[in-house]
Amino acid sequence: MSIQNIRSFGELKAEGYKSKSIKDELRDNLIQKIKRNENVFKGIYGYEDTVIPNIERAILSRHSINLLGLRGQAKTRIARLMTQLMDEFIPIVAGSEVNDDPFAPVSYFGQNLVIHFGLIPRANRSLFVINELPDLQARIQVALFNILQEGDIQIRGFQFRFPLDIQFMFTANPEDYTNRGSIITPLKDRIQSQIMTHYPKTIELAKTITQSEAKISDFQKNAITIPEIVKDLLEQISFEARESEFVDEKSGVSARLSISAYETLMSAAERRMLKSGDSKTTVRISDLMAVIPAIIGKIEMVYEGEQEGAVNVSYALIRSAIRTQSLTFFPQLKDLKKLKNNSSETYNSVINWFSSNELNLLNDLSEEKFCQELDQVENLKSLINEKFNTLPEDGIYLMMEYLLHALSEYSYLSKTQLEKSFQFGDLLSSMFSGDID
Repeated sequence: MSIQNIRSFGELKAEGYKSKSIKDELRDNLIQKIKRNENVFKGIYGYEDTVIPNIERAILSRHSINLLGLRGQAKTRIARLMTQLMDEFIPIVAGSEVNDDPFAPVSYFGQNLVIHFGLIPRANRSLFVINELPDLQARIQVALFNILQEGDIQIRGFQFRFPLDIQFMFTANPEDYTNRGSIITPLKDRIQSQIMTHYPKTIELAKTITQSEAKISDFQKNAITIPEIVKDLLEQISFEARESEFVDEKSGVSARLSISAYETLMSAAERRMLKSGDSKTTVRISDLMAVIPAIIGKIEMVYEGEQEGAVNVSYALIRSAIRTQSLTFFPQLKDLKKLKNNSSETYNSVINWFSSNELNLLNDLSEEKFCQELDQVENLKSLINEKFNTLPEDGIYLMMEYLLHALSEYSYLSKTQLEKSFQFGDLLSSMFSGDID
């Protein structure tokens, strides 16, 4: 007889059921999953060799766990996934508010009529998660002492101790993150395992997380191409923010920044496509400017950043990302003035075109007009074809635009962001006119 069909204590005993604590339940199920080489924390990336082994060791040790880390590091997601280690069904005494074990009931049904059990007793034989532990008032943190140390609670007005079987899971930001509060030392001492989380360490890993979390419609997936180079730039923005002197490093830069920015980027391309009447489009470098609203709410700035303004800091992060990533494809830009070869001559021929011309790339240009505008720049397309001869047509024009942005970031061209366009021109002329960004 399957356990969910058992209706009496006699049937339960006849089946040979043996009760176990929640910590033993989690431990036993984890052991089975490890033996079967199953992934317990599906959808969590980058923690395979750091955080997850520490969590597994804590579970095997029957520890309560505190996940400590900056915002956007999947702490809550991990806590939710802990339920994957719980049994699908457990027997309880019918009518019990506290999930009484039939073999060891603890709720004293004779007194149940006058006792109102709170959240923690109702989680008996279960997993109990407390998010943002430092936000919990100190007096409430004190109330957790006995539960964590002795495994029971005392109820005011009743002369009995109430034993609890609970696996506690806490999440917290570092104590110096805000002034809202901290974990009091005696409570910290009673939480057996404190595990540090972290941000993704590589662009590739960050892209994997973003792709798994971003909500993209089927229409966007079918109509919009987003090349890997743009995905790299998008993730680089978060990496730049974490190193920026304008961003408070103690607050961290959530992985949600990249996720929100990715969704906004796709929507920006979709809007442009709808306005221009195109049936398909490729994300452009200029579309990255549309993600500034997604960045602003995800970074906390130091005083200098506040003085600069959130929009200006966000724009600077995007430009910094372009500058960093561009060397992967155009390494000559770093020392172009020192180079004396065919490659440098080709770059210089592109730069020289702007000494007597300007290029105004409107944000909402159709695919056809976008290509026509870029084709005006002499030797730009031939340079890209020479360097990347296997690219499809849309990829060629993306790299042409990318090179113009990269040339401006390395001060070979001027770039002015207007309300509806980017204007590229000669650097020296812009210095005299005062138009350079």
